[in-house]
Amino acid sequence: MSFQAYIDNIKVKTGKSPADFKILAEKKGFIQKGELKVKAGAIVDWLKNDFALGHGHAMAIYATFKGKKQ
Repeated sequence: MSFQAYIDNIKVKTGKSPADFKILAEKKGFIQKGELKVKAGAIVDWLKNDFALGHGHAMAIYATFKGKKQ
């Protein structure tokens, strides 16, 4: 599955874009002043627990937090 397919599937499943998840991560304190303050595992656990995303989909969102666009 391509990176974009992961992002598209996440949008369908949750109704949220990577930008929406970034805003939520900022509210949780995971991202402060544009910088990640936690490791990937914390982000993945949050996305799995709160949004029922699988590991690969959660890692795709994490990758967008790190700057990946495609």
